Amino acid sequence: MSTTPKFRIAICGGGVGGLTLAVALSRYPDIVVDVYEAAQSFYEVGAGFGIWPRAFKVLRNFGPDFERQLLQRCGSEYTEKYVPAIKFRKSDQPVGIDLFYLMTKGNQLRIHRADFHGILLSHLPPSCTTHNAKRLKSYTQPFNGRSRNSPITLTFGDGSTATCDVLIGADGIRSAVRSCMMRELAEGMHPNEKQSVLSCINPVWSGATAYRTLISAEKLRTRCPNHSVFRGGITQYMGKDAVRLSLNHDIHCAEADALQFFLVYTISRGKYINFAGFTLQPDLVDTAYEADARIPRRSFQGKANHEWVGELTAEQFVEPFKDFEEDAKVLLECVDRGTLWAVHTVKTLPSTNFGRVALLGDAAHGMLPFQGAGAGLSIEDAYLLATVLGHKSTTLAMVPRALAIYDKLRRPFSSDVAMRSRLCGQLYTFQKAVPLHEFGNTITKNSEWAWLTELDDALEEAIKLVEDSSINIR
Repeated sequence: MSTTPKFRIAICGGGVGGLTLAVALSRYPDIVVDVYEAAQSFYEVGAGFGIWPRAFKVLRNFGPDFERQLLQRCGSEYTEKYVPAIKFRKSDQPVGIDLFYLMTKGNQLRIHRADFHGILLSHLPPSCTTHNAKRLKSYTQPFNGRSRNSPITLTFGDGSTATCDVLIGADGIRSAVRSCMMRELAEGMHPNEKQSVLSCINPVWSGATAYRTLISAEKLRTRCPNHSVFRGGITQYMGKDAVRLSLNHDIHCAEADALQFFLVYTISRGKYINFAGFTLQPDLVDTAYEADARIPRRSFQGKANHEWVGELTAEQFVEPFKDFEEDAKVLLECVDRGTLWAVHTVKTLPSTNFGRVALLGDAAHGMLPFQGAGAGLSIEDAYLLATVLGHKSTTLAMVPRALAIYDKLRRPFSSDVAMRSRLCGQLYTFQKAVPLHEFGNTITKNSEWAWLTELDDALEEAIKLVEDSSINIR
């Protein structure tokens, strides 16, 4: 690394997006990186997630050793052939029926979040310093006169401060960076415009709740050694008229307008089965989430999500899906416990950058999880962001333009994926009026961006815009 780095980047948030950005910036030895994580240790909350071919091709840029470790942890090889990926079943009846088998060009790789986290941490460069128990409270960036390029000041919850030249908010759905940025954007605006921008500070409840757990593969194999989950791929069990949590806080209250489904797949080289279930309450979209006081709340490693996350007994966990077909019930019988998550989203932002500050991942575009795209989008955000910041033409004075290029190329794309994820949720719960013979084709067309498109075109456009400052990017 050169003795005088061109600038110092602070990344607030040590999740998938933040650490991917830190690794991507390792290609540029003239940039110093600090990662500030709110938790006491770098520990990724959650279970498994999928990496579609589009995001996997980005990760390949980190080199053969990274790819080898990733595939090893996934327990599978990557292919670019058309393969069966997700089996959709209508399961809210005594005998379920197959509706459709999604075929994808290239397989989705599935990995435990902790495993992926470990790979990223092992590839952090010497130019990156990590800091734990540092939850950002606010930041201040200068704009006027000679101080225009002065450091940004970070203030943390413990009262400590730090400085940086560029700040990236990878601090999730409840992003403190987003909160400060929206307030900066709103300054001097007309009252109506100002209120619209400020309304983007807080996430909103989507009307969906997620049921998450890991099932022991050994336990399921003892009960049902030939269960379909062991044949690979993802199985999605779909239904409607669920039993769900209601406004009167009754977890056993059956309501006719509830909608539900769950999906399962193996992770950790077949040791566990990742279970992700959902109930949707369309009438409660954008309302305030009301937690059941009888369900113990959780806070993970210092993450402030205890209002939205509760611990469930096995009985509570399986309740919404108890009338599903026998193939699903066998899985549910293997549940020991689980968590209930209120799924919140971020409103479409007017911008994901301001000055020398930018947002990535859920902080920028937290969305419904019905395409399994959240982690992949964070990976793409991070790589494109590193590309524009690391470019030799990006000096400290040119950072605002580089971040504006990032926003121009990523925000419309992420907004489109968010819309597609919402549509998937409507399809999976039979809210969308689609003839049965069109069901599979509709899902395929809505999702094929994840394996038929690549980030390369956006990267080329980004480099072109960085190198030619005469091109107007607004």
